[in-house]
Amino acid sequence: MHEITFRQLDGGETAVPRTRVSALSDRLAGDALEPGQPGFRDARTVWNAMIDRHPALITRCATADDVAEAVRFAHEQELLVSVRGGGHNIAGNAVCEGGLMIDLSPMRDVEVQVADRAARVGPGALLQDVDAATQAHGLATPVGYNSTTGIAGLTLGGGFGWLSRSLGLTIDNLLGADVVTADGVRVRATPDEHPDLFWGLRGGGGNFGVVTNFQFRLHPVGPEVLSGVVVYPLAQAAAALRHVRDFNAAAPDDVTCWAVLRKAPPLPFLDPAVHGTDVLVVAACCAGDMREAARTLAPMRGFGAPHADAIAPHPYAGFQQAFDALNAHGARNYWKTHNFAELPDEAIDAIVEAAAHLPSAETEIALARLGGAVARVPVEATAYPHRGAAWVMNLHTRWTMSADDERCTAWARDLHATLGPWAMGGAYANFITDPGRAREAYRGNWERLVALKSDVDPDNLFRMNQNVPPMTH
Repeated sequence: MHEITFRQLDGGETAVPRTRVSALSDRLAGDALEPGQPGFRDARTVWNAMIDRHPALITRCATADDVAEAVRFAHEQELLVSVRGGGHNIAGNAVCEGGLMIDLSPMRDVEVQVADRAARVGPGALLQDVDAATQAHGLATPVGYNSTTGIAGLTLGGGFGWLSRSLGLTIDNLLGADVVTADGVRVRATPDEHPDLFWGLRGGGGNFGVVTNFQFRLHPVGPEVLSGVVVYPLAQAAAALRHVRDFNAAAPDDVTCWAVLRKAPPLPFLDPAVHGTDVLVVAACCAGDMREAARTLAPMRGFGAPHADAIAPHPYAGFQQAFDALNAHGARNYWKTHNFAELPDEAIDAIVEAAAHLPSAETEIALARLGGAVARVPVEATAYPHRGAAWVMNLHTRWTMSADDERCTAWARDLHATLGPWAMGGAYANFITDPGRAREAYRGNWERLVALKSDVDPDNLFRMNQNVPPMTH
């Protein structure tokens, strides 16, 4: 065949001469992969096994110049484009059907600037890469809680984890970014250079370009933090959740205490008789002084009769990986999310009732605690608008067989609807599975994002995301 057929932005198809594709490949320091070639299948396979799309071409970029070449190629041909960082996005936006996939996963370098307490991070880096490099110097920046997540998608959506209550969101620690815009031009975005673009990158998703390097502010953290879990039987879950809610209301910013309802995994500190039973897992992390942390967490830990209390000093980087095995690649996943300003008793009762009827052994109802430093940043300061959310809930439905798709997704949708009356509205962009919720992700910042999109990407080349369409669309 002398041509490769690509899907275009308008939904039609175009036949691109193979000579042009070969010319692109020759200009890349990385690789250009076609279906059937070694590495193609792995490159198109992402974390969520429900995503099974087939790009016409994958450019595995090794440099920022590679990214610019790929973007220019797509722009000239008006091709459908997707961008892969870590490949962990629940909606599978890293992979497009029939278009050009720009794969950044080879760009995993992390350079720690110790004197400046900063790090430059490649867009293909995973959180474990960032944590390993920064913790070698006793430093960290707030990132997520699953170390196999990609730094690019996490950051562009906002990013929160165990350090966010004291140090802010990931985007609150972003100092600058190198970006390839929709016309293939490389620019630097900082508070002083292209400040509107810098604003949009902090929570606006991948709408405005391809980031080829992130620069983050670092803070002294660890190397050990007081962290771990307290596991309760479901019979105590309602009372324990109320206790955790009330404890959190008065807890200092350096304490993060989350709650997860699920089937008990085979953790080594749990009696085997508990494995597979319905439990409430209270996960806590305090990155301050170890003695003070112990005193602070004591009231939370002293409640009820838990199956186990495994809170102890742990290496920060190790705790960041503590839940990776529960979120490994290859399962089918579907999420629904709510923001809550508070958790009234009625909402807690509904959550606990639903936890007695989980649709699969790996399904979780996760309640992440925010507030603190996150809430002290003005809503208009970044594209991320959910500064008032005290809790972010993720209904993480997870299973193996495609025959269970309808049952598992219906459970999540039903519970999401049940909890709606107590939610504050809005949705964290990185937790959205279904299309059409972009306005919920960006809320009051929507109009400014539309104006920015119209300026930097008027053709909506970057649409495989929680999409903000330009005014012309």
